[in-house]
Parts: sequence; C-alpha cells; structure tokens
Amino acid sequence: MPPSPISSPAAVPADLEPGLGHAFGTFGELLQGALPEPDGDFLVTFPLARWATAAFHPWPGRPDVRVAPAHKAKSRRTAEAVLSALGVTHGGLLELGGDLPEGKGMASSSADLVATVRAVGAAFGRSFSPAETEAFLRGVEPADGVMYDEIVCFHHRGVRLGRRLGTLPPFAVVAHDEGGQVDTVAHNRTAGPIGAADRHEYARLLDRLTAAVTEGDLPAVGEVATRSAELNGRRRERPGFDRLRVLCDEVGGLGLVLAHSGTLLGVLLEAGDPELDAKSAHIRAGCAGLGGEVSVHRSLGAGDDWTRPHRGQPTGPAGPVPRPAVSPPAVPHPAAEPSALPHELEI
Repeated sequence: MPPSPISSPAAVPADLEPGLGHAFGTFGELLQGALPEPDGDFLVTFPLARWATAAFHPWPGRPDVRVAPAHKAKSRRTAEAVLSALGVTHGGLLELGGDLPEGKGMASSSADLVATVRAVGAAFGRSFSPAETEAFLRGVEPADGVMYDEIVCFHHRGVRLGRRLGTLPPFAVVAHDEGGQVDTVAHNRTAGPIGAADRHEYARLLDRLTAAVTEGDLPAVGEVATRSAELNGRRRERPGFDRLRVLCDEVGGLGLVLAHSGTLLGVLLEAGDPELDAKSAHIRAGCAGLGGEVSVHRSLGAGDDWTRPHRGQPTGPAGPVPRPAVSPPAVPHPAAEPSALPHELEI
C-alpha cells in the first residue's frame, strides 16, 4: 500500500519548473537466494555508477499523467500514487531517460520507479525516505533496493529492507553480455524453489558477506559473489561461466559477479588496480569466442555521490533528461504523444 495522503496538499509550482530525480542501477547482485525463514527470498545490491533519470512537469488543470517513453506504464502508476499521497489533484508529464539498458539485470525498472518518486516529490518540494519509497513500489513489481545509498540485503519480492551492509571501495567489473533480454518479473514468477540445504548455505553466505563489507575485505566479497553465481548455475545455465572463471584466475581477479535474472556475468577487479587496463584487455580478448558484447563498469563506493551522476560522468545514450521543447500546459491534445527520450524496451 502506498503511504496515506499527506496533510496539507502540495502547492502547484507557479513557474512549472520540473522536479528532477535520479536513481543508480546495479550490476546484478553480490548475492541472491533465499533464507530459511518464510518469505526469505533476498538479494544483496551491487550499486553501479549508471543511472536512471526522471523529470516531472506539473500540468495544472489537467488530471492525467502521461509518460515518455509511452510504454513506461509502471512509472506512470507510481507517479500517480505519489501525487495522490501528496494530495495533488492534477497530473503532469513524466519524462524518463538515463543509461541503464533494460532486460540485462541492471535494475533499470526499479531505478526508473525510484527516480520517478524522487522527481514527483521534487516538483512539489517534498522528499521521501527509503521506507516511504518502498511503499510506493510495493505491489507494482518485485524491486531492487536502489532507494538505499549503500549496499543492502533486500527482500525484492516483498519490497522491504532486510539489513544494511554499508559501503566498499569501488570495484571495476569487466562484463560479458550473453545477449537477449530477461523479463525480471516473469523470471521471479517461474523460478524454481530453493531447497532447505541451499537456504542454510545462503544464510551463511549472507552473514559472511555482511562481515566482509564491514571489514572492507574485497577478496571475501568476491568469494561470496562467486559462490552465489555457482549456486545460480544450478537453476539457470550460464554458458560463459567457465570461461569467465578461467579469465578471472588468469588476471588475479577477485571473483565473478552475476546478474541472476539478467544476461550479464562479470569479473570483479579493484577499480584502483594499476594494471586495470591490461587486465580488462585480457578479459575482453578472452571473451571473443563467446560472442556477445564486453563492457567495463564501475561500482559506487565509499566517498562517491550516490544521489546523482557524478560531475563530468556521461549518462549514456539517453543523456540527461531535458525540458521538453513545448512546455506541458501547451500540449495541444491529450492524445498527442510527447517526444520520447531514447530508451530500450522496458521489461
């Protein structure tokens, strides 16, 4: 259930400046599985320096919310829930962009929703806590914990926080994309059950990962992430796993990290490794026989700004969210679609 309506409805901004919101994505998960307790499905986020962006332009006198790209129905519903909680009776135009490809396991859909909550709130001078943001997303779809500015254990099916783990120095991830897209919602519906023995192992791995993050033990983090990838392989074959593991060993990598419900598998390296370029090139060359694309990413770490793209950091093909060429109140007809920002198909 979304939060109850907030007393004292928000005022309509006189200048119609858009509210802006950002949310980071993830590179899959450091760990994902299920604990022995009921409703124990969980993941541990691996926040990435790639972003979803949103701009909300209020439309006084018009009740509807429209979204660009037009297929982002879940973001539209989320915007409507936020407006209702704020006591706002009119609609607006929601524009979404950023550099998170969809269907790859980078939390693109969750980041869109969190950025939407933040953008609508910002348009009316309001902000929401992570717990309030969870409430807006709960019931929309299973979600990643990208509303928290740290690594967290998150119960993605119930959309609730499990535990906070903290932050780490940044990693580099040299990633192989096996291609295609995975519908995360469908994957979560059809994933097979996890047995009791594996649930107890996941509990031990979560405790070990919690301690590793607290201690800044990057090799231990890599070992847990690798074991999580191995366990996931029992439920869904990943053709490049053995090859990536060999390449990881050859460059002295910290381990493997997986998008458990996506298409990405990566080698973990320290972002500050003086041999990072050479190691990345070795992994890239070694993936040539697998087909698909190879890319390099950076995780968010201690000391980074987790609230918006870093100064000077590109935001990908979509770029930052601009103001529309025609201000929202001047749109001539409700059926006319606003120009959409470049964005891949939403899952």
